[in-house]
Amino acid sequence: MSQSAALPGPRIALPLLPGLLLCGAVAGAAALLALAQQALFGRAWLDALVLAILLGTGLRSLRPLPAATAPGIAFSARTLLEIAVMLLGASLSLTTLMAAGPWLPLGIAVVVGLSILCGYAIGRGLGLPRRMAVLVACGNSICGNSAIAAVAPVIGAQARDVTAAIAFTAVLGVGLVLALPLAAPLLGLNDLQYGTLAGLTVYAVPQVLAATAPVSALAVQMGTLVKLVRVLMLGPVVLGFSLLAGTRAGQRPGLARLVPWFILGFLGLALLRSLGLLPPVLLGPIATVTGALTLLAMAALGLGVDVRVVARAGLRVSLTVVLSLLLLGLAALGLIAVLPPG
Repeated sequence: MSQSAALPGPRIALPLLPGLLLCGAVAGAAALLALAQQALFGRAWLDALVLAILLGTGLRSLRPLPAATAPGIAFSARTLLEIAVMLLGASLSLTTLMAAGPWLPLGIAVVVGLSILCGYAIGRGLGLPRRMAVLVACGNSICGNSAIAAVAPVIGAQARDVTAAIAFTAVLGVGLVLALPLAAPLLGLNDLQYGTLAGLTVYAVPQVLAATAPVSALAVQMGTLVKLVRVLMLGPVVLGFSLLAGTRAGQRPGLARLVPWFILGFLGLALLRSLGLLPPVLLGPIATVTGALTLLAMAALGLGVDVRVVARAGLRVSLTVVLSLLLLGLAALGLIAVLPPG
């Protein structure tokens, strides 16, 4: 994918309109289905991002899409996704990392790094293409959908790779949220340790809350802290892949060309948030816009995927996700064992 993107002018935007409207319709349907789950069951078993991918893929599989929708779909899957990743930086504060003390962030960084390396090795060993293996490894190791979405533009991943990686990590993420509270008594962990385990293994912050709330408020607080520190690893990891991609290509461009614009924006917003220069009144609207753009991008990714291609990669991807997550869990338990007791 291109490392630079610009918002379209009025004349250029007209060809994008059919695809944007289609992505908006799919995203809206996904949001409504997620709300319906929440109303009926008390929680959304499949969040709107996953539903947008599933609905988009299903629509694409049922009938060919009009050619007029292609530009808008491509714009949503690339440029809108990059903008969403950039805005994600506003949700991160380095003060959280400093408040946790030196050993916990260092341990999390080591676990994330080892998990990415092992996950990539497992994926390649099972025959996954290089880019797919990177996406699965990063999704498992950091924050699921957001990590996959952030890494994809940097490594030039195709829509079908992104969709497959998100779909399988999302399904397993739901299972993990349900299984962890049941496994808590068997693991012999105190509430702080259990919160650490949940924060290190569960993909999204809302899922961490769901996995820790049945245990205790202390587990919720620790799980959320660990998860936020883990999410802070996203910037350095994406920057590292960007530098690696430039080195492999034999390029020696300046920083502005080597590092994607949206990653620079991500780091800039995180720095502004950490320095207290980002007005708190803006945080809510930024989070809303980020969520909406990400949902549109996921719908676009689904609309750009041939389900038969994903099905062919299914077994290998699912095995990679499961084995990588098991290794991540073992690494998390190892970190808990060496950290000072809570």
